[in-house]
Amino acid sequence: MANEIMNRALESLDNAVAAVRAAAEQAPEVANAAGAAAHAVSGGVIDPFVFQLAIFVLAIFVGYYVVWSVTPALHTPLMAVTNAISSVIVVGALLAVGASLSGFATGFGFVALVLVSVNIFGGFLVTSRMLAMYKKKDR
Repeated sequence: MANEIMNRALESLDNAVAAVRAAAEQAPEVANAAGAAAHAVSGGVIDPFVFQLAIFVLAIFVGYYVVWSVTPALHTPLMAVTNAISSVIVVGALLAVGASLSGFATGFGFVALVLVSVNIFGGFLVTSRMLAMYKKKDR
């Protein structure tokens, strides 16, 4: 029974990896099309914002397909890894708050620091609740 569940979970993970690989293979084609469209619309003057926006939109699609292709049994470990990545964001937010390059950077850094701290705390809370489900209950 446990092996069957594990095999299904691994199969779902393989499907998620295949979806990410397929999206990554299509990314250069989409980026080239976005660049050509930006070049045509702007009359030859290419705005870097368009490319940054295209990368952001592609990241949204890849993230969507990665998260929704994973079986529900693997969502908690996936989110735990995501919360670990948030610790890297904490370093950047602290640098933005401490460097005081501008009022906007300090403000956005503080907001990022608060949101990432909530995310990390919530991740630890969810992980501890998940681990508590596997503990043997004392009567």
